[in-house]
Amino acid sequence: MAVSSALGGAVRRREDPRLVAGAGQYTDDVRRPGSVHAVFVRSTLAHARLRRVDAGEAATMAGVVGVFLARDLGLKPRAQFPAPDTMARPPLATDVVRFVGDMIAAVVAETQAEAIDAAAAVVVDYDPLVPVVDTAAALEPGSAIIHPANESNLAFRVELGQAGALDRAEVIVRGRFVNQRLAGVPIETNAVIAEPDGEGGLRMWVSSQVPFRVRDEVAEAVGLPEAKVRVVTPDVGGGFGAKLATYPEHSVVGALAMKLGRPVRWLEYRTESMVAMTHGRAQLQKVSLGAMRDGTLVGLEVELIGDAGAYPAIGAYLPLLTGQMSCGVYDLPKAWVRARASSTNTSVVAAYRGAGRPEATALIERAMDMLADELGIDPADLRRRNLITPPFPHDTPTGVTYDSGDYVRALDVALAAAHYKELLRDQEVRRNRGDRLQLGIGISCYVEVTAGGTPMEHAAARVDADGSFTIHAGTTSSGQGHETAYAQLAAALLKVPMESVRVIESDTGVVKSGDGSYFSRSLQLGGSAVRGACVSLIEKAREEAARRLEANVEDIVRIEGGRFGVRGVPASSLGWADLAANAVLVAEEDFVQTDQTFPFGCHIAVVEVDTETGEARLVRHVAVDDCGTILNPMLVEGQVHGGIAQGIGQALYEEFVYDADGNPLTTSLVDYAIPSIGEIPPIETLHTETPSPHNPLGAKGVGEAGTIGSTPAVQNAVIDAVSHLGVRHIDMPCHPMRVWEAIQAAMLRS
Repeated sequence: MAVSSALGGAVRRREDPRLVAGAGQYTDDVRRPGSVHAVFVRSTLAHARLRRVDAGEAATMAGVVGVFLARDLGLKPRAQFPAPDTMARPPLATDVVRFVGDMIAAVVAETQAEAIDAAAAVVVDYDPLVPVVDTAAALEPGSAIIHPANESNLAFRVELGQAGALDRAEVIVRGRFVNQRLAGVPIETNAVIAEPDGEGGLRMWVSSQVPFRVRDEVAEAVGLPEAKVRVVTPDVGGGFGAKLATYPEHSVVGALAMKLGRPVRWLEYRTESMVAMTHGRAQLQKVSLGAMRDGTLVGLEVELIGDAGAYPAIGAYLPLLTGQMSCGVYDLPKAWVRARASSTNTSVVAAYRGAGRPEATALIERAMDMLADELGIDPADLRRRNLITPPFPHDTPTGVTYDSGDYVRALDVALAAAHYKELLRDQEVRRNRGDRLQLGIGISCYVEVTAGGTPMEHAAARVDADGSFTIHAGTTSSGQGHETAYAQLAAALLKVPMESVRVIESDTGVVKSGDGSYFSRSLQLGGSAVRGACVSLIEKAREEAARRLEANVEDIVRIEGGRFGVRGVPASSLGWADLAANAVLVAEEDFVQTDQTFPFGCHIAVVEVDTETGEARLVRHVAVDDCGTILNPMLVEGQVHGGIAQGIGQALYEEFVYDADGNPLTTSLVDYAIPSIGEIPPIETLHTETPSPHNPLGAKGVGEAGTIGSTPAVQNAVIDAVSHLGVRHIDMPCHPMRVWEAIQAAMLRS
């Protein structure tokens, strides 16, 4: 029986039976005959000169093929956007190491165990340098300079809006917030396999969100034309932005394969991944929000410092996104944002689910709660009276144009679903009784931006003689359900069973081009490209039908069963297989969307806080999200649920910590806490649909929305639970000790 492919239908992910049954193929599942294993020798100091690297003993150990330093591979340093060339990263350290985990050497052996043993035998003689760990201190005069050629630790700077945003304010609330550093922690860590293709080129299997970028950068690094490097991304066990980066390990493994003439494998082990995989967030925020005494917002001033890590990359750019989105859903007349990013002797900071936008929502939503407390206005009422209302588009004072929205409706739907007034009554009863378990209610109204970066995506559609269809897409799935979404979209347009549609992506040797998956771009760009290719394929089929049926193209119509016939002559028609039997029916589309889209919503979190221990437990979470037109609600639900889980993690549990010397203290899942299903209550999800005018599907992104909406909702709920005791703010993660200390400090003040 054919699966319904109607747009908007709740179609189950067809990837799931394979993945749930353990039949998925991840990078480390790929087996290449004659493979050897690479293990990296990494710095144990945060900042030091390399005096000497002694690999003599390691090179003689059993199974060792070779020990390789930077001079053996000749790979050039590479600067990453937006950092200057003076902060370029060498794939293997040459004279200085700049964070614990910086790569010094690559050990290659016949087995992974032999490579690990040999790597442990490499002796590194260091000359320690002063480490720079504090994000703000890195920009102070007199700070040690991590990249001396840059003359300072400043990696990026931008200013938005205008000074004087608070000039008319009758009331101003100020806060200093920490959006803590997070580790990506995908189930599947980084993994690479590279092998010579026997024709002077290179084949690679990489767990990545951006295989075409990996191809381009590896080709440049090893000196090959792009066409001579083929990158395949099999199933990906989570990316979350951490696999958006092209890692130096990719180029090193590729260079080793070329040098040795053998397949080379590298699989990042968990502790290695915690320090070597890029981190996220890591932002200090000074926020001032001004209003009139009736609660009408007047202006916002924000000063941001983002930690870009040892080798600044896209993480240095993220404070700009935070600044652009800092006004949130509110009709702010003025704003002034000053944002900087500093380099520190820590792991590289890059994208992590939401990438700059969760930080923006966190700062404005905390400030709104603080303002509500200052004015004695209910937080929901304060938000409602300041929400942006139609007409759209709407220009913000930070230079962003929101495409469409209905923010009041999202708030009202969330409040109704949460039974907000009943929650307030329950809270008041508990406070009056002096209960040990106090109830906290947190509201987060959010808007985010999606489909940033490269505005184009490629797709192709082909029908074969047996009547089956193949869709090529330039995106790369890391759990979003592309195989289902694109097949569902194509089947609905082509009027064929969904089972007849095969989807291929993530192979640079088969798919013509693509930019991968990030910034919640896949459906609105990749899906629109698939739509365009299918529409073009239908037109080619009509032309072929006209030729075969000796009719004008204008007279060819679609009839029952999706066949092509002549208007008024229903007895004569051709199916897809008939048309493809004697003609090549292929169509391509490069869809371009120059304008970004702005999903939005409202989350309400309900927590219980034990006032004697500080333990906070999330007991309810209501999420209203609007991602424009919904293609498949089941896919949307999955993305929202996953995002909320990560938002809960940041709000309550997760934090990557360094000591003053740059030593990482949270390098395993024993000391870096992520939530399990036991910490996540059932999520109550609702959706509104406000189509975007920027693409033919009316779609907006949803992959990061759950994280953006949930994080400040949970944080606000924890603070609200103990606000009657005098607590005004608690930085994330709101773990028991931090909450308990805030309660004790408030009691001392009183």
